[in-house]
Amino acid sequence: MFQDFKMVGDRPVAIQVKEYVKRLIIKSALQADQKLPSTREMSSLLKVSRNTVIAAYEGLEDDGFTYAVPGKGSYVTAAVGQLAADQAGADGSEAWRIDWKARMNEYAVSAVDMDLMKQGIRAKKGTISFTSIAPDEHLFDLGDVKRAFLDRMAIEGQVLLNYGYAKGYKPLIEYLMRYMENKGVDISGKDMLITSGFTEGFDIVLSALRPSTRRGAAICENPTHHTAIKNLKLQGFEITGIPMERDGIDVEQLEAVLQKQPDHFDLAYLTPSYHNPTGIVMSPAKRSAIIQLMMRYQIPVIEDGFNEELRYSGAHVAPLIATAGQGNGVIYIGSLSKVLFPGLRVGWVLADRSLIDNLESIKRARTIHTSTFDQSILYQYLLNGNFDKYVKKARLEYKRKYELTKGCCEDYLPEAVLSGDGGLHLFLTLPSQINARQLLEACTEQGVIFTPGDKFFIQEGEGTNTLRLGFSRVTDEDIKRGIQIIGEQLRSLPKI
Repeated sequence: MFQDFKMVGDRPVAIQVKEYVKRLIIKSALQADQKLPSTREMSSLLKVSRNTVIAAYEGLEDDGFTYAVPGKGSYVTAAVGQLAADQAGADGSEAWRIDWKARMNEYAVSAVDMDLMKQGIRAKKGTISFTSIAPDEHLFDLGDVKRAFLDRMAIEGQVLLNYGYAKGYKPLIEYLMRYMENKGVDISGKDMLITSGFTEGFDIVLSALRPSTRRGAAICENPTHHTAIKNLKLQGFEITGIPMERDGIDVEQLEAVLQKQPDHFDLAYLTPSYHNPTGIVMSPAKRSAIIQLMMRYQIPVIEDGFNEELRYSGAHVAPLIATAGQGNGVIYIGSLSKVLFPGLRVGWVLADRSLIDNLESIKRARTIHTSTFDQSILYQYLLNGNFDKYVKKARLEYKRKYELTKGCCEDYLPEAVLSGDGGLHLFLTLPSQINARQLLEACTEQGVIFTPGDKFFIQEGEGTNTLRLGFSRVTDEDIKRGIQIIGEQLRSLPKI
């Protein structure tokens, strides 16, 4: 015994010794009321200092795994030893086992079925991956983030490490309210809830708007964000998809659907700027038309503020919530994850004050509050004036990559129709006879992967000839080589 102790990493040695002995007790290698080796003996056995063993033994006693007898040494606590014996089935009984797969409800099973990360490709080392639309971490200004952290800790210190408020960190709320006002939003009668990113905010809103006595019904663009499709389905909504045109959702078809079922829909989910996956920016005329239609049919709109800051040319278009003026029918969900740092899980919901009051209570019941620590660092970073500087740098770099990717697609994939006016990705529509999943399989063999576009469509079998190319984290050399390979494999596919 005690011959298999190995020190790992740079953790304090006393903690490693304590955890090692604790594992021996839990596994019943050390029995109840058994005497541990003396500190001098144990230090020799484990080849560590005696002071290290003394500290480890003190930790074991503090944790209730051992007790000390003055003048005699340390012994294993009886209750812990018995628990270890019970867990090991020492009385001859079988270990208690439950078939958890059989106990999963429909929600849990569906979550697994729609989990893209679990179904995704396990790329080999060196693979050129166009699957991510996360920001490039090489652009992160770490020095400014560290400064924001130190500044905020100097001001509030221990307060930031305690519980916060379900609604959010007040200084950040006030800052983001001004931020939205500067986008042209009339904030009178509106309020804000801070969430752990877009997805939590979306899920909370859906849970509040989901009908109690029937399945919900939602309208969205087709294709649309897969996470939105997943959460709508998990919350029990039937989804009606409206096709996209070059300047946004097909308003005429939307109106025809609403006329046919005027009282059917509970909400609409729309991404008007740098839409995921198409990258399309909805025109101002269509934004106005959407607001008029939704007002006429009294359908609340959940607006996804996805990638709004990553415009590369032209004037920025006001969000739908700004177009709505003093109206309260738009629920805006914002996040800086695709622009700034997704590791800081901070998003927000801006909506009518009475709705936010209910959402706040749902948030409190579920997660108590979003990390005050994360919120405060983001707030100080914004307050220090770093955001505009960072976004300017990020736009220049992503615009350069966007134009490189677009040019490579035009050179190597002339068969494809491209869409995307900004953001971190391009969407490609291939000739109708092409199956993007077959193309992906061929490209994977050559060390290139991308996201097949059918995942973003409402109905199975739609969008089989589409794909999304995320370029934000791909080097220039890999962008060129990767798209060249996709083009070569496309032309080598069997012709139907």
